[in-house]
Amino acid sequence: MSSCKHSTLVLLPDKKNMLRCRRCHLTIKADELEGRYCPECYEINGNKQFDFEEVAEEETGSTKYRCEDCGLIVESE
Repeated sequence: MSSCKHSTLVLLPDKKNMLRCRRCHLTIKADELEGRYCPECYEINGNKQFDFEEVAEEETGSTKYRCEDCGLIVESE
């Protein structure tokens, strides 16, 4: 068991408008996608892959935080 008191928490953003590359499975926000092709596939293979699928948002109704000291994810309802 950790001795961390989790006193420094950072709110984790919701995963909205996320896309996943069907080739390498990179998950990226739609607004961060420059050039409309997968940056990971382009960097590794030099190929511009445009085949993405939308990632469904989880409907948990809870908020997630990450402890800055130990990295633990804390979920609250």
